[in-house]
Amino acid sequence: MKLAFSTGGTTPDAPLDPRFGRASAFLVLDLETKEFDLIDNGQSVGAAQGAGIQAAQRLVRADVKGLVTGHCGPKAFQVLNSAGIDVYYSNAGTIREALEDFENGKLSLSSGADVRGHWS
Repeated sequence: MKLAFSTGGTTPDAPLDPRFGRASAFLVLDLETKEFDLIDNGQSVGAAQGAGIQAAQRLVRADVKGLVTGHCGPKAFQVLNSAGIDVYYSNAGTIREALEDFENGKLSLSSGADVRGHWS
């Protein structure tokens, strides 16, 4: 299973970005091989609208099955949920800490967006 983390960094010690759609990148961990890949999300950072939807579509194309992030809006959550991507919210400082929380069952599967849409 591939698990994505919102970040601005390139390593597991990078900060977990609390933003989903406007995070500059996603570090994707293959839980079986323990290998990391980086998905650039730079095009969404400056988008006037639709940043969350665009970011969600990037994760869908990368065959990600889970996401750990700080917050996620309703439109992005709908895209992720429709694609079968589980969303977990975390306030961990780093990706490594968020991963440990995930592996230890400390993160709960989310049932919905936790912030209002940008244009709401």
